[in-house]
Amino acid sequence: MYSEISYTSDDGLRLYARDYPAASGPARLPVICIHGLTRNSADFEDVAPSIAAQGRRVIAVDVRGRGNSDYDAQPDRYTPMVYANDVVKLAHDLGIERAVFIGTSMGGLITMTLALRKPALVAAAVLNDVGPTLSERGLSRIRSYTGKGEQFTSWQQAADYISGINAVAFPGNTPQEWERWARRAFREEQDGTLAMRYDPNIAVPIRANKLRSTSMAAHFAFRRLARRRPTMLIRGALSDLIEPAQANAMRAAAPRMLYAEVPDVGHAPMLSEPAAQEALRNFLASVD
Repeated sequence: MYSEISYTSDDGLRLYARDYPAASGPARLPVICIHGLTRNSADFEDVAPSIAAQGRRVIAVDVRGRGNSDYDAQPDRYTPMVYANDVVKLAHDLGIERAVFIGTSMGGLITMTLALRKPALVAAAVLNDVGPTLSERGLSRIRSYTGKGEQFTSWQQAADYISGINAVAFPGNTPQEWERWARRAFREEQDGTLAMRYDPNIAVPIRANKLRSTSMAAHFAFRRLARRRPTMLIRGALSDLIEPAQANAMRAAAPRMLYAEVPDVGHAPMLSEPAAQEALRNFLASVD
């Protein structure tokens, strides 16, 4: 269903991405999917095939320090600007000059950074439950579990852990869905231990207070993106990171930005929900 890409960042790390080929048909802009803070490319394994079936090549990245990408020996490089540079390198290596970006949470911040770093690359953008101002309530929850280095000895334990930190956002998830999530989020070590599929040191910049609720730079990047490129905000109706006040402020700052709300989920929609699928399908149909 997908092929695996390995490429080298400008500072020498081996980085990974999944490449879903486009279905046959007229040439359309490719889509680059970027995951959230503690997540990886597997988060898009449901939505990516759906987009590819619409005739678009889909690249889902593992940001450095996550999934199958190398961990960085210098944790202070775990920043949106460095991540954006890695995406620019990937696009260059693949010969992609313009793409539609789908960014979940941190992936949306990276997309906003790309609008400054390499604006010609960003043809359109979907910001999945993220924006230039974030709710402190959601940030506190994310800080509480990031970088703890959790390890477990069974998939049931891992699923219970994932449920414990995410049930507030996905109250309707079944036990099977929590286990599937755990299998995306954890890897099995040689001794059978299950470890999170990210470098715990991604929390170093967070502890240095670099995960802030807002900044002038974030607002400038958002306006640069949403006023110059087709942009859509997808928000989970139960989100504690993009609450109604933040979403309304974004819509006021960028009146042409499209908006879709996914019922019964919080931060962040998986994008496989029917409401998200419909919003993505309509948005993508308008960007070529």
